[in-house]
Amino acid sequence: MNKIVYKISVLFLLIVLASCDKGFEIENTNPYALTKIDPALLFTNAQRTTDAGFWEGEQTIVQQFLNVYNSGATSGFNLNEDNNNFNIPRWNNSYPGPVKLLEQVLSLSKNDASKSNLYNMARIWKSYIFMTLTDTYGDVPYSQAGKAYLEGIFYPKYDEDKVIYEDIYNEIKSATAALDASKGGVKEDLFFGKLSATDQIDKWKKVGNSLLLRIGMRYSKIDQNKAKSIVQEAFRGGLIQTNADNPYIVYNAIYNNPLNSGPRGTNPYFYYLAEPFVNQLKSTNDPRLKYVSGKYSDPNQVLALTPDTTSAKQFGLPVGYDQTTILKNPDYRGPQGTGHNYSQLNYSVFGSATAPIFYVTNSQTKLLLAEAAQRGWLAGLTNALSAKEYYEAGVIASMDEYILYPNVPASGIPASTKASYLASPLVKFSDAKALELINTQYWIASLGNGAESFANFRRSGFPALSPNKYNNNLQGGFVRRFAYPNEESSRNNENYQKAVSRMGADNLTTRVFWDKQ
Repeated sequence: MNKIVYKISVLFLLIVLASCDKGFEIENTNPYALTKIDPALLFTNAQRTTDAGFWEGEQTIVQQFLNVYNSGATSGFNLNEDNNNFNIPRWNNSYPGPVKLLEQVLSLSKNDASKSNLYNMARIWKSYIFMTLTDTYGDVPYSQAGKAYLEGIFYPKYDEDKVIYEDIYNEIKSATAALDASKGGVKEDLFFGKLSATDQIDKWKKVGNSLLLRIGMRYSKIDQNKAKSIVQEAFRGGLIQTNADNPYIVYNAIYNNPLNSGPRGTNPYFYYLAEPFVNQLKSTNDPRLKYVSGKYSDPNQVLALTPDTTSAKQFGLPVGYDQTTILKNPDYRGPQGTGHNYSQLNYSVFGSATAPIFYVTNSQTKLLLAEAAQRGWLAGLTNALSAKEYYEAGVIASMDEYILYPNVPASGIPASTKASYLASPLVKFSDAKALELINTQYWIASLGNGAESFANFRRSGFPALSPNKYNNNLQGGFVRRFAYPNEESSRNNENYQKAVSRMGADNLTTRVFWDKQ
């Protein structure tokens, strides 16, 4: 009897367990788990996280901004030092972020006809990011970059910088041509997603062609025939025409401008505008000066104080000094609060947490066209203007960008003020000084885009700056590239060594391929 009861009990238990197991997978599946990724949202994040640079990087090299304090860790381009802390930001902000995201976008959208425009926007933006990476370092991981998850490539090879340029030229050209408004818009696009598909695609085509123009001008030192050919091709394709065509990102109280986060954070009294930049704007009565520069009664309380933007009171800190040696400068202006009596960023406008960041602008495009026209590269092209016309349009477009900054009147800089500025002796266009005038204005117009300001300074040689003489680390010259992150020589040593053997020494004075000496 006991054996019968035991057998019945076991049978009953098995039946119960079997019935409990039915639908177990369904019942225990997390209904909120991520099972599908929308590549358009990845594209949004790639745009949002595109590296904006940092004030102690390129803007310091081209003498617009500097940190005067040498505490060891803060000794970088301000003091001609090859400091890993200053070399790594663009690398570390690009490869794990937007590069990886864009590779995912391309993988998920390439074979989906409904996402054709997303695919081609991502190709253009990936090319923009790699153009800045290549301009910054020279040879970099490109063809195998961002593919650790997709293809298991953890140690990507470095592609030669000139080969990368050839490929991004082809990518931008192909992707721009493939954009088609009839295939729908991409509402997740941070730049133009609120527009109709027709208008959105039109603007992306202009961005693509304007990047081609930028690429073409990079060749001006090494192959003028190639430069001219690409410039003409970009011109015929249709370039950015107005400020409404500019791709840029707006920030708010939650999502702050990442470029300005540094000087707005710890120890604001370390940071000042550089003398060459302030002198340029001040000596020409540039109406942009008051939006960029300000004097504070205490340089360490910039977020709590209202800056004095009177032009006559603006003085940039001399280049090539630290907190000790500046005291011995014969023209030292003395202490101010916890810092020095020199101009800082206007943290209510250009240095604001909600200031926009621009990537490719109407102003930059017009100024590049001005140089192309001056070189005779636009001759015979339909609707091409003169170098003078493009120059003046580029300056005006730069001034008009300021209406998008906080605490600037909606009416912007008055037309009469712009006209007076363009007619002033030090600014007025002349054939004899055309290249210097054009590229000095490019330097000003690219203040918030350090990568482009640095690249164009190396390409054009303007403005005519004096080398930083804090020491002789640069042999009396300028920084020509950023060194690779230190960890690359250990983690990815084989590929790193191949790159160095092609390019030359991994230091600050080795030149990228288009920066012909």
